[in-house]
Amino acid sequence: MIRNLPLIVLGAVALAACNTQPENIVAGETPDPMATELANAAPIELPPAIAATKTYRCKDNSLVHIDWLAENKGANLRVGEDAALTQLRPAAPAAEGGNEVAPAAEGFTADGGYALKGDAEAATVTLTLPGKGAQSCKA
Repeated sequence: MIRNLPLIVLGAVALAACNTQPENIVAGETPDPMATELANAAPIELPPAIAATKTYRCKDNSLVHIDWLAENKGANLRVGEDAALTQLRPAAPAAEGGNEVAPAAEGFTADGGYALKGDAEAATVTLTLPGKGAQSCKA
């Protein structure tokens, strides 16, 4: 007990040195320099969620992985296991001034000659790849 006495005294001195008065922090009214820009900014639209992910076997015996995006806003396509992702968008443009998306019957396309017809619920889709003709692919 006597060995711990210096530690207890040191702790008591440290606590006695603390300020027991409450601190009041007063923030100034600093205006936000971007307040008007943020107030007038257009609303942010999040990217579409993935509604379904399916793997298809095509007529040429290749595997195709498709991530169908929600609200028919597109699809993400991977041909083969380690292939790069290709983003397909609705083939028909949305109506002017509206947020409407083209129906899936119009299909999805991407630069380079990619085309996809079908939807997440269909058991068979039609896929056109660059340098190849249209082919049927089954889930």
